[in-house]
Amino acid sequence: MKYEEEGENDLSSTGKRVLAIVMAGGKGERLMPLTEVRSKPAVPFGGKYRIVDFVLSNFLNSDIMAMYVLVQYRSQSLIEHLRRAWRIGGRIKRQFITVVPPQMKAGGGWYEGTADAVFHNLNLIEDFSPDLVAVFGADHIYRMDIGQMVRFHQERRADVTVAARPVPLHAARGFGIIETDTNDRIVGFAEKPKHPKPMPSDPEHAFSSMGNYIFETDVLLKVLSEDARKEGSHDFGRDVIPSIMKKNHVVAYNFMQNVVPGLKPYEERGYWRDVGTLEAYWQAHLDILGECPIFDLRNGDWPILTDTFDGPTASLAKAYVEDSMIGQGSQVLDADIRRSVIGRNVRIESGTKIEECIILDGSVVGAKSHLRRVVADRFNVIPAGSEMGLNPAQDRKRYHVSRSNLVVLPRQFRGIPHDRPRKEDIQGGVV
Repeated sequence: MKYEEEGENDLSSTGKRVLAIVMAGGKGERLMPLTEVRSKPAVPFGGKYRIVDFVLSNFLNSDIMAMYVLVQYRSQSLIEHLRRAWRIGGRIKRQFITVVPPQMKAGGGWYEGTADAVFHNLNLIEDFSPDLVAVFGADHIYRMDIGQMVRFHQERRADVTVAARPVPLHAARGFGIIETDTNDRIVGFAEKPKHPKPMPSDPEHAFSSMGNYIFETDVLLKVLSEDARKEGSHDFGRDVIPSIMKKNHVVAYNFMQNVVPGLKPYEERGYWRDVGTLEAYWQAHLDILGECPIFDLRNGDWPILTDTFDGPTASLAKAYVEDSMIGQGSQVLDADIRRSVIGRNVRIESGTKIEECIILDGSVVGAKSHLRRVVADRFNVIPAGSEMGLNPAQDRKRYHVSRSNLVVLPRQFRGIPHDRPRKEDIQGGVV
């Protein structure tokens, strides 16, 4: 069924009918144990958000309001978050955020790759009949006016546009690197190359793919059908883009040209982080702190949206707090908190010192504890007098410790440690 009767109400600010497909099925294995009970896009961030909120906010702020969110692994927490936080649309049929689990069509199983995931949902694209399809990941922390990328795609009369971010040449070996000509046309792609090709205009930097794509609809339908008949990983970056760049007009959009309203002078231009490791996740939290954070969450012109929370304002009693964020409903009693992010409904008792920590919702830190570089998942109860992050050798005997000596406490359930989440907790979507 096609909804031709909607008229201009379903067009983005670019004058094009754009359908967003958000890839939100990632396992996030390098974020374990934070992803033990949830997918990577559902991991909390910044005291009140989930990682997925950033890409969804970018689409909504860009006036693109038709979104399919493709989920897969440990998806219930993400599904419940989307149900609570992202209810848009209703009477206007082309404004929606819809969760799409694997459909297991024709005897198929799990999605084999990003391209395979979209291929198994081609019927959704055909029914919506968009001019363009935006395929974006859900795993990154950034702001982006996607409308500017769409206009670039139109101006270049491209078949496919790939969002790309310049990275220093010495660091480019860890990324999927795009080679372009002087007209931004993609002429090569290499996954984590030993000798990255520099940008034509900047020999000190290489173009790194961000995993975000704009497709002409007819091109997408054709290339996915072709890819499905081939052997391979069925991934956009590894398979689809390299296979079509010679016969199709595939261009790179420089993310550094993107201008988001409300950006402060002290912020990092083109801030984008893949928080796929515990170290990157922790560092991205430090990036939002201080008087002049390099990524400032306080931007009323381009807000990051999430679910509402009815708790009271945070309460600080005889507390010393430096360069930190304290979530709603939290209570800090005669404690010392420095360069930390404290979630919602957290209680920190007297005599406690917390340094460069991330303490997620519902946790309790007992009196006279000392925590340094600790990531505590939701509902942890840390006993009084605990010391974490001060002695890596001792920590490794008791806790999950990352390669950079971050202490990471897994999600607890109602204050009681469990090897596996209880059925009622999963069904309630509280992870």
